[in-house]
Amino acid sequence: MTSEPLLKPMDNCWRVERADEFAILIDADIYFAAARSAMKAAKRSIFLVGWDFNARVTLGHPDMHDEGPKGVGDFLLWLAKRNPDLEIRLLLWNPGFFSSWAKVANVPYLLRWKWNRQITVKLDGKHPVGSSHHQKILVIDDSLAFCGGIDVTTDRWDTRGHLDDDSKRVRPNGTPYGPWHDASSYCIGPAARALGDLCRERWEAAGGRKLRPVQQHTEFPSVKGAIAFGKVDLAISRTSPTYGERQRIVEIERLYIAMIMSARKFVYAESQYFASRAVAQAIAKRLAEPDGPEFVIVNPVKSDNWLGAIAMDTARARLRESMLRHDPHGRFRMYHPVTAKGEPIYVHSKLMIIDDEMLRVGSSNFNNRSMRFDNECDVAFEARGSEALRSSLRELRADLLAEHLGVGVQSVINAIEREGSVIAAVDALRQNSGADHAFPSRTLVPYEMPELSDLTQWLADNEILDPEGPEELFEAIEKRGLFRGRLKMPFGTT
Repeated sequence: MTSEPLLKPMDNCWRVERADEFAILIDADIYFAAARSAMKAAKRSIFLVGWDFNARVTLGHPDMHDEGPKGVGDFLLWLAKRNPDLEIRLLLWNPGFFSSWAKVANVPYLLRWKWNRQITVKLDGKHPVGSSHHQKILVIDDSLAFCGGIDVTTDRWDTRGHLDDDSKRVRPNGTPYGPWHDASSYCIGPAARALGDLCRERWEAAGGRKLRPVQQHTEFPSVKGAIAFGKVDLAISRTSPTYGERQRIVEIERLYIAMIMSARKFVYAESQYFASRAVAQAIAKRLAEPDGPEFVIVNPVKSDNWLGAIAMDTARARLRESMLRHDPHGRFRMYHPVTAKGEPIYVHSKLMIIDDEMLRVGSSNFNNRSMRFDNECDVAFEARGSEALRSSLRELRADLLAEHLGVGVQSVINAIEREGSVIAAVDALRQNSGADHAFPSRTLVPYEMPELSDLTQWLADNEILDPEGPEELFEAIEKRGLFRGRLKMPFGTT
């Protein structure tokens, strides 16, 4: 790392504020429980910002029992009744006809919340056509804040064990869903107040009234299962498209590129997609260096929706094929986690670790939309010479790989130290954790190139369903495409 800070306000981040405590929460079992405890401790304000919401979802472990209702919709009503000074605000994406409030699960809460003076719901439709409000933030009393990739909705809850046929992994209507891997974070102190400021800005931009900060406090229960880092200087980075008088914000894209270009040995990332031209170009440049860093990217086997399958999965295949031409030293790998029986574990987390020096987590994916078209929010920090933080980053990377590989954390640490390579360590541990296709435990499997139809290839190459912004959405086809700039076309294309 350079002696100068990589995080630069008004360039690759909005603000850098002190977090008196910062921690990573892996998977929604831990996040939902932490969010529930934090909400119960709220004195004045709860601000929930999300892409999706389902009022019938249990906020916590399915077997959880406390004095409050399990379902988040009834839980919020219970909180309001218990504390008449509490104001609860939900800011959710409004995609028009497909609004989350069109869900049958949310309809019973429309009038109940509309007539409750303490609960206000705002649907954010103030964005360009095709864009979305994708941030996932929860702020309690401007004192404690969560920021990551987890929405309070269906199909999110899972434990770190990602068990096959888990009877507790069911939707409110009783139907089962598959294993799901995700990540969030929490912070306490001035950084939480800053995230509260961001929520208030978003609220006003969505048509809500101007809100004032609330008095901070520190009376929160400890978060069980969190991976703690202690005190850090936390940066907040955003993406926001041009809309009306609002100017485009590309802090997240700039931070991704700055982080990739700063890496010396290892880049470990988890993302729902790999479809960003800007990120791929930065990686390609580093792969061409004779002694540049190696890249390990954990993706789901395939997208969980038709749009993702057509746009994102195809773009991933095209970019992965292109990476082969930029990787003469074999330093790029993409893996998918699977269960003990070989069932794909869906990767929804958005997290990146650079060497033992830097961490980011948030709502943004490796796709064009997250860089320039949707509203996103990430948080990040640098170790800046702190051996304690560097050690914690090493342990977090090992902890995540251990979860995916079905081995102990110390086994991962030992393998990386022995091999001097994350790629070599993963491949060695894969061979010991079920890579012979018997799958006696969870493991990571390498990405395999799918067969692409001419249509899906054309859609991906021209970024038809994953534009870089509202301007590009209507840009001429000949000016668009994954392979503009320094990125080479894949084999067999011109």
